[in-house]
Amino acid sequence: MLMGNNFQENPDGIVLLAKKSGPTSFSALNSIKKALGTAKVGHTGTLDSFAQGLLVACTGRLTRLAGNITEFDKDYEAVIKFGEETDTLEYTGNIIKEAPLPTAESLQSALEKFKGNIMQSPPSFSAIHVNGKRASDLARSGHIEELPARPVTVFEAQIKEIQRNDKNQVQYALIHFLVSKGTYIRSLARDIAKECGSAAHLIGLYRTKVGLFNIENAAGYNQLEAFTIENAIKEAQAFKTNNEAEKKDWANDPQEALLKEEIRQKKLALNEETARSCGFDIIHTKSEKALNDFQNGKKLISANFDTNLHSLQNEKSVAVFTPDGFFLGLIYKNKEGRISYKFVIN
Repeated sequence: MLMGNNFQENPDGIVLLAKKSGPTSFSALNSIKKALGTAKVGHTGTLDSFAQGLLVACTGRLTRLAGNITEFDKDYEAVIKFGEETDTLEYTGNIIKEAPLPTAESLQSALEKFKGNIMQSPPSFSAIHVNGKRASDLARSGHIEELPARPVTVFEAQIKEIQRNDKNQVQYALIHFLVSKGTYIRSLARDIAKECGSAAHLIGLYRTKVGLFNIENAAGYNQLEAFTIENAIKEAQAFKTNNEAEKKDWANDPQEALLKEEIRQKKLALNEETARSCGFDIIHTKSEKALNDFQNGKKLISANFDTNLHSLQNEKSVAVFTPDGFFLGLIYKNKEGRISYKFVIN
C-alpha cells in the first residue's frame, strides 16, 4: 500500500485527489494549492466537469513529472442513458438524436464488439486541439469538427447494473470499463448505443483507477457519493432543473477544511515505491561524484550507476535515485537507444 507523508514545509510530491462532480479538474486543484501552499500543481490527466473520481496531481518541483506519467491505463464506471444522444455526449448538452431503447441482449452483444483494439472518433466537445484551438471551443462557437479516429484499447467492458422500462428495454446501464490512455468513455457510449440500434449519452462517470493508483487511497474519497444509477439520475435532473452543479460554491464547501488536511496527510513523497507506481524503472547513482555529475548535467555513463545504461528498455523513462533513496530526476532512452536527461531535481 502507498503510504503518505506529511511534509507541510515541502510541497514536492504526488497527490491523489478524489474530484467531485461539478468543478473542473483545474479548479479542483485549488484545494491542493491551498493545502500545500504552492501554485505549482499539475494533473496527469483531466476529468470532465460532470465526472467524479481520481485525479493524480504532481506538486512543487515534481510538476515536471506530470507530462511523464500520462501513459496509464484507466478504470471507469459509467452510467449510460439510452434513447437520446447529446452534442456533448453527456447530460449537460443538447439532445441531437433519439432512437429506440436496446434490449439487454443487444447491449451485451454490442459491448463484446468493442473489446480489444478499436478505432475511436473522439467527441467534438473535447480538449483535442484542431489548428491550435480546442475542439470544444470550436464546437461551442458552432464549428463542429469531425475528429479523425485513432487507435485505443478496451481491455474490459462489463455490465454491473441495468435499469429497464416496463417493456424490458434498457433505459440505463452502469458499466465498468478498463481502457488505454486516450480512450473517451463518452465516445464508447455513443458507439455502443449505435451498434445496438439505439442512441445514448453519459449521465455519470467515475474514474476509479489510474495505473496502479486507486481512488480508495485518494484525499476526499470518503466525501464522494456512492456511484449508482439512481444517484447519477438525480445529479442529471438537478442540473437540468436549476443548474445546481454550476451554482454550487465549491470553494466554500464545509468539507473543504477536512479535504485540505487529508491532502497534507496523504501527499506521497517520490520514493522508489511511488516511482514504480508511476511506471518508471529505477536506477541508483554509485558515488558522491556520480551524484554531483548527474546534478550538474554531465554526460550519462554506465560507470556512474548501479545499472548498465545500455541494458535499459528503449522508449522508457527511468527514475534516478541515490543509494539511500533520494529522488534526483528522470532520464530517457529513445527508440534508437540514445540516453538523455529529462529533468534534474536540484
